[in-house]
Amino acid sequence: MSIAEQKLLNQSVPKSFFQYLLPTLIGMMLMSANIVIDGIFVGNGIGSVALASVNVAVPVWSIIISISLLIGIGGGTLYSIATGARDRVRAQRAFTLAIVLVTIIMTLIGLAGYITVEPLARLFGANTETLGYAVDYMQVIFMWAPIVAWENTLSIFVRNDGSPNIAMAGLVVSAVLNIVLNYWMIFILEMEVTGAALASVIATAAGLLVYSLHFFKKESGLTFARSIWQKDDMKMIGKLGFPNFLAEAGTGVFVIGYNIALSYYAGTTGLAAFSVINYLHTFMFLAFIGIGTSIQPMISFYYGAKKYEAIKNTVRIAEITGIVLGATFLAIGWFGGGPLVSIFGVETDAIRQLAIKGIALFFISYLFMGINFIYMTYYQSIAYIQPSIAISLFRGFILLIVALIVLPLWLGTTGIWLALPAAEGLTAIFLLIFARRGVMNRPLRSQGY
Repeated sequence: MSIAEQKLLNQSVPKSFFQYLLPTLIGMMLMSANIVIDGIFVGNGIGSVALASVNVAVPVWSIIISISLLIGIGGGTLYSIATGARDRVRAQRAFTLAIVLVTIIMTLIGLAGYITVEPLARLFGANTETLGYAVDYMQVIFMWAPIVAWENTLSIFVRNDGSPNIAMAGLVVSAVLNIVLNYWMIFILEMEVTGAALASVIATAAGLLVYSLHFFKKESGLTFARSIWQKDDMKMIGKLGFPNFLAEAGTGVFVIGYNIALSYYAGTTGLAAFSVINYLHTFMFLAFIGIGTSIQPMISFYYGAKKYEAIKNTVRIAEITGIVLGATFLAIGWFGGGPLVSIFGVETDAIRQLAIKGIALFFISYLFMGINFIYMTYYQSIAYIQPSIAISLFRGFILLIVALIVLPLWLGTTGIWLALPAAEGLTAIFLLIFARRGVMNRPLRSQGY
């Protein structure tokens, strides 16, 4: 019996939830702290233009992570459903296929991105001031894209196989090493944004090595299969992972949309202010992804094992957690905006004031974000993909783009900061009114896998 089976068949839902949540949340917060640390070192060691340039390059991370989430979450969900149904052959096949696919696809994307890096930087919002730094940063990330993707994919499978503590340990090692390397490469070696990118890649590789320790556990269910090219498995992995792909791709749309809007309404000052907010947003955003990541193995396993009441209890606990976390983040933004901006070494008062104003408005979105990720993950985890895709499309694409176009026409930069809260809020209200009743009051039907 695998580690996941031992836990989820014999423990209460609250105990299992917090055994998954706490290490996952700690790991995600450390991962996001890792990204914030990049911003602190770049802002203080190189300057606000370099900080804005690295923010322009954020969609590169979104491209890599969205593909690895598509394959990793898709494969991990299929792995957990198959494990819950005691179908070990299919579980092993799903793991092997996911690793092979992510290797092939990321190698091709890394090569294509490296060759076309300058036009991509312009597409992502780079201007004359930020282009050079953005290209330097993006080249390193594209060159080592498979390492980033392997780390993300393997962490998902390790967590789905019942070892969230190892997943957390990998992120701890990565975060600590990233701090040391950022300082060394930026302040000692003076490698500027190239050093920041290399620090992130090397730290990520160290995390990958930690995840590999899971293979040495006697109870590990992660083993490689010889025959993997099953059409049904490939189709199901793509289907189950597509909502997360959209959610992460939506992050790229979010960054590009905000960069374009702020460049138009506030110039480089707006881009620099947003770079500060986006680093902080990454910290908060990954916490909500952590909640979704925690409940996915549980719901998928319970679904495969036909423990439907346990699924509903998991959703209830996750809702409470998401709302409490969102309210905490909002309070931090309202009362601590000034100190938060100060740690990034902002050079002018105009950038500082715009960023403080943006934080107070932008952080309203966190009241709603947890609900959206919980229900997106719920539908995905029971292999009912259409509602999950709809949530991702509306919150991350349709409503956000409309808000970024319409609200600034009425409210200027204030409207830009309120675009994300509007998109997240409208989606969450709809889900609480219409979707929650169905989840809690109707018996689950098998969707097939």
